[in-house]
Amino acid sequence: MTHEIKVPDVAEGVKEGTVISLSVAVGDKVEYDQTLLELETDKAVVAIPSPVAGTITEIRVAEGEQASVGSIIMLLETEGEAGEEPAEEPEAAAEDEPESAPEADKEPAEAEKVAASVEEADAVKEAKPRKPEPADKAAKDQEQLAVAADEVDLTSIRRDDRVAPAAPSVRRLARELGVDIHQVQGSGAGGRISAEDVRLFVRDTMQRVTGGGAPVIGEFAGMHAQRPLPDFSKWGAVERQPLSKIREVTADAMGYAWSTIPMVTQYDRAQITELEAYRKGHNKSLADDAKVTMTAILAKVCATALRVFPQFNSSLDLASKELVLKKYVHVGVAVDTPNGLLVPVLRDADKKGVETLAAELNELAAKTRERKVSPAELDGGSFTISNLGGIGGTAFTPIVYAPQVAILGVSRAELLPVWNGAEFVPQLVMPLSLSYDHRVIDGADGARFLRWICEAIEEPLELVMKG
Repeated sequence: MTHEIKVPDVAEGVKEGTVISLSVAVGDKVEYDQTLLELETDKAVVAIPSPVAGTITEIRVAEGEQASVGSIIMLLETEGEAGEEPAEEPEAAAEDEPESAPEADKEPAEAEKVAASVEEADAVKEAKPRKPEPADKAAKDQEQLAVAADEVDLTSIRRDDRVAPAAPSVRRLARELGVDIHQVQGSGAGGRISAEDVRLFVRDTMQRVTGGGAPVIGEFAGMHAQRPLPDFSKWGAVERQPLSKIREVTADAMGYAWSTIPMVTQYDRAQITELEAYRKGHNKSLADDAKVTMTAILAKVCATALRVFPQFNSSLDLASKELVLKKYVHVGVAVDTPNGLLVPVLRDADKKGVETLAAELNELAAKTRERKVSPAELDGGSFTISNLGGIGGTAFTPIVYAPQVAILGVSRAELLPVWNGAEFVPQLVMPLSLSYDHRVIDGADGARFLRWICEAIEEPLELVMKG
């Protein structure tokens, strides 16, 4: 019995991914739940398991190719009852037919609509009334325009070396709506741009301008389109490398946040001499995977602070003119990986002790670096911590990760002379940077929030007294 193995719905909002490795070959025997391939999506690397045991008879994807959710990636042969086989084939045929049927009817109808509008515009512009043409000639002209609308024009509009593959009718629609067609991402084969792509571009643009609509990953690449690059090869040798999915999504998310969120960064410093001494002493009796890190302590401190200052644990809904206050506290922690920055989430951080958070964070960080973290473990964060103290630097300005409203940056601690009222004493001082959405958080509240965190680090009893 032949089974069609399809790409499952791996996470909400994920429609496709890149095949980064194949774990089997044609002729291999596989067991139930054995990994067949690894798919890099917008959010993580996901292992696609075999739904049944059997023998691989065909592989329809290769490493580096795109695979969309629901597409067939492999065929697998199992030993089953003969009567079971026909039951699947009609269902597969029934699923395949309707997908192409609407598209086949859609573009001619769109072309006829455009043709009619063009003829009407021409009639209005002419000073002299046109002589009525025979019905058969008008029908013939309309048919020719419909055929032309289906043809992809790769020569009429170029920008440097870039081509916007779109039918003449689609270009006309873009001009009428005032859209630069080079900023529209095509959803068709080879990046072909359809009339629907142009309309979606306009809709998303208006949502961005007015603040309406919920942001989604990769939702509007045109918003961050850059100016054409010069020909760098004129000055020397160059190499082009395709962006990974993680880098592509990071670029879109950071560009969106920078262009839409009015951000302020507040700076402060926390004295951690006593805390760091206690942390190192506490870790002496613990295994490596259970050791308490400064990031784990900060996760607990921030989680408690978010309960005291709930506006920092919110999201702004401009379309509804509401502030969404979250009753849960999920703290994201930025993890540096060879493939880019990922942010796994510590859930209900306010309800867990530091040791529990440390163990969870150590496990999540290891899975993230090994590309084994699941999309679900990257979703749902309500506040983020980015700790660069292990690398260096005295301060930096982290970018708020929308739709969150705040992020804490941590830099390397250094020994500094600190005045205690009578004399200068050496203290280990850790720089902190708090960036926040100024539409939600005022400067005074930002200063209070960061000072609260510093005091809680310097006097951990504050967590019990104020938390």
